[in-house]
Amino acid sequence: MTRNNPHLRGADPRVAGGRLTVDLDALAANYRFLAEQSTPAEAAAVVKADAYGLGTGPVVEALVAEGCRKFFVALPEEGLAVRRAAPEADIYVFNGLFSSEAASFYREGRLLPVLNSQSDLAIWEAHGWDDEDTPRPCALHVETGMNRLGLTPERARILAQENALTGALSPRLILSHLACADTPDHPMNRQQLESFQALCELFPDAESSLANSAGIFLGGEFLCDVTRPGVALYGSNPVSGTENPMRPVASVHSRIAQLRHVPVGGTVSYGATPLDRDTLVAVTATGYADGYHRSGSGAGVPLRAAVPEGAFGFIEGQRVPVLGRVTMDLTLFDVTDLGPDALQVGDFIELMGPNLPVDELAAACGTISYELLTALGHRFERHYVRGGDRI
Repeated sequence: MTRNNPHLRGADPRVAGGRLTVDLDALAANYRFLAEQSTPAEAAAVVKADAYGLGTGPVVEALVAEGCRKFFVALPEEGLAVRRAAPEADIYVFNGLFSSEAASFYREGRLLPVLNSQSDLAIWEAHGWDDEDTPRPCALHVETGMNRLGLTPERARILAQENALTGALSPRLILSHLACADTPDHPMNRQQLESFQALCELFPDAESSLANSAGIFLGGEFLCDVTRPGVALYGSNPVSGTENPMRPVASVHSRIAQLRHVPVGGTVSYGATPLDRDTLVAVTATGYADGYHRSGSGAGVPLRAAVPEGAFGFIEGQRVPVLGRVTMDLTLFDVTDLGPDALQVGDFIELMGPNLPVDELAAACGTISYELLTALGHRFERHYVRGGDRI
């Protein structure tokens, strides 16, 4: 699929300003680890937002090869992309039904809606598809404290009573979302679990799912029947303040477009950041249009008042700091300490990867790894690697 899909190949390598490499072996290893941590529950996979920016097709194929049989997306079009890569999987769509016309997407892809409201319930009952032996298969999202999407506890109880009589819907899965799972001792976790368990009792024939990536590491009762790892699959640390057990999956490198010497007292980029020494500047062909956030700038953005250091690159075994403001298509790095002849135009500087973890870059940008990964642009040349070989 990867070789024949221009979208997944990304930009032509002869002219691309940057390169995104996705290590499918690391992805598979992360899934195996999370599945082990989820035992005795089944580990599904959250692959919304184009598999967190890394490409739905290759990611889903790699996860299917590891035994993953349940996937979660946000929107039905994402579900159709998963279906092409996983013909036999159960595919759940988080964001529910916007109108009766949406039901045709679910029917086409045999997608399972997550019903979040009275409107969703009514639309699916009237327009949903029937399985071989069950009417209108679906999942139900129940609200336990996040107050985002989901049926209120009162509405869930009414539905349970009504559906027991009519059998109009066939809930396969009851789910809710933990708000504070990445803070293991937060009291909200236990409150949500207890509320969720009480609501699951209303639907004894359905499986239950509460734990996201961080929730898996709460263990015990939080695991329920199905876990839903997302960002941890892609290499981000699922629990704040702990050593990251996940392998890095995505690496981003930017091509050097120009090397230039700027004397002490000179300035660089928008806002004219002054230099306090003679500086060798590497101008790289990646910027915020590619998802490399402007807030990672070395100077000239308000975040630097709170977090003094901006982002770094990595090349020739050394970290090199971003200079001045990141711009739309270009980012500057101070490579003086590498020496005058260490680099040349066309070399690549690592922006994120084994030497610069995604969570570290996210912290420098004042954001989270989710935002960085899903913002990765399609101007990168894309490499998918398995068994040491590009596929």
